[in-house]
Amino acid sequence: MKRLSWSEAGAAERRAALRRPALSEVPERAARVAAIMDCVRREGDAAVLRWTEELDGVKPESLEVSREDIDRAWSGLDAALRAVMTVAAERISKFHELQKPLEIRLDFGDGTVLRRKPVALSSVGLYAPAGSAPLPSTVLMTAIPAAIAGCPLKSLAAPPGPDGKIASAILAAARLCGIDRVFRMGGAQAIAAMAYGTETVPKADKIFGPGNAWVAEAKRLAAQDPGGAAADMPAGPSEVMVVVDAESDPEFAAADLLSQAEHGADSQAVLVALDAGAAGAVDEAVLRQIEGLPRRKIAERALSKSLCVLVDDEDAALEVIEAYAPEHLLLQSSGARALSERVRSAGSVFVGPYSPEAAGDYCAGTNHVLPTYGAARSFSGLGVESFMRWISFQESTPAGLEAIADPTEVLASCEGLEGHRRAVAIRRASSPVRKARR
Repeated sequence: MKRLSWSEAGAAERRAALRRPALSEVPERAARVAAIMDCVRREGDAAVLRWTEELDGVKPESLEVSREDIDRAWSGLDAALRAVMTVAAERISKFHELQKPLEIRLDFGDGTVLRRKPVALSSVGLYAPAGSAPLPSTVLMTAIPAAIAGCPLKSLAAPPGPDGKIASAILAAARLCGIDRVFRMGGAQAIAAMAYGTETVPKADKIFGPGNAWVAEAKRLAAQDPGGAAADMPAGPSEVMVVVDAESDPEFAAADLLSQAEHGADSQAVLVALDAGAAGAVDEAVLRQIEGLPRRKIAERALSKSLCVLVDDEDAALEVIEAYAPEHLLLQSSGARALSERVRSAGSVFVGPYSPEAAGDYCAGTNHVLPTYGAARSFSGLGVESFMRWISFQESTPAGLEAIADPTEVLASCEGLEGHRRAVAIRRASSPVRKARR
C-alpha cells in the first residue's frame, strides 16, 4: 500500500495522491452503446431480444417474466435465504419509512398561500446487474424506497443467465418488494428499453441501480436525451476509506479494505492512519487475510492501487476525507463519533469498530446505492426522496396580489420584461381591492 505523509506533502502532491484513476473511456464502447440505444428506440422489443442474443449469448422466449414465475421463485427459495431476505427488507423499510417528506404550507396572512408538495415519480426503472453472483440486495435497495415513495409503476430489468432465466433470488426479491413488472434483459439494451419504452416495456421517468461500464454509459446517454429518462447518480468504481488510530483493531480495518477490494479490480481502497504503527498493523493483517480470500486475485489488483495517508490528528484526517469524498467512510478511531458529526462529504458513514460496510450493504437498513468517484460532494445516496419530485403551489386573493404588486412590477421593469409587469398591472386595474380604494 503506497504511503503519503499528509503534513509533509504539498498541495499538488496531496491532490495527485487522492486523484482517482481516470475512468476508462473506450470510444468504441461509447459508439456501440449509442447504436444500441438508437436501435432499441426505433425497433423496440425486437432490438432488445436481438442485442441480448448477440451480447449475452441467449435469447429469452419472452422479455417479461410472468407473475406465476415470480411467485414460484419466492415459494421455491431456500427457507433460510427467504428468512434473511425478509429481515433485511424489514430493516430497510423501517429506516426508509422515516424519510417520507411532508407537504409544507405557508400563509403570509395577506391573501397569499404557498405550498410545496412531494409527488412520487409515475414510472421508475430499476436495474439489477448480474456478475459472478445474483445481487438481490440491489433489488431491495431500489425497490423498497420506490414503494414507500408511492411510485405507481415499478419495473425491474435483470440480465438472463445462460438458460434464459433470471436468477431465482432476484425474482424472489422482486416478489418481496412488490415490483410490478420484471423483464429478462440487461446491459445497454435494458437501459434503452426502460428509457424509451417498447411494445412490452413501459417507459420510465427515471432509472436506478448500478451496472457495468455499458450500463453506466447507457444511463448517461438516456439522461442527456430529452426523450430519454433521468438517472439516479453518476457511476464509477466502488470505494472505501477507513480511518484508524493506535486503538483500532487492525484485523477489522483489513477485513473492511478487502471486502471493498474484492468488488472489482478497479475498486478503490484508502486507509487514513493517525498512527504509523496502526498503518503497519493493518498492512500485515491485509496480507494475512487475503490468503484465504476466494477473490484474491481481484482484491490484489485493487489493492495494488491503494493508498495509506498518515495524518497527525483528526483535523488532518477530516481534510483527507473532505478532499476525497468517499462513497463509504469507515471511522474506527477512538474519536469516531465526534469525527462523524464533522463529516460533510461522504456517501455513507460507518461509525465505530462494529459498523462494517458489509452490514450496510445488506441488513443495517441504510441504502447501499451511493455516489462514487467524488460525487458525494454534490449527490446523496439513494433514499425515498430520490423517487419523488416537488411541486410548488401559490394562490393569491385580490388583496394578496395587491400586497406584492408594486415590488413585482418594479422588478419586472428592472429586468426589461414589460409583459411580466403588465400581467400584474392588468389584474390590478380590475381588482376589487383597487376599486374599493377609489
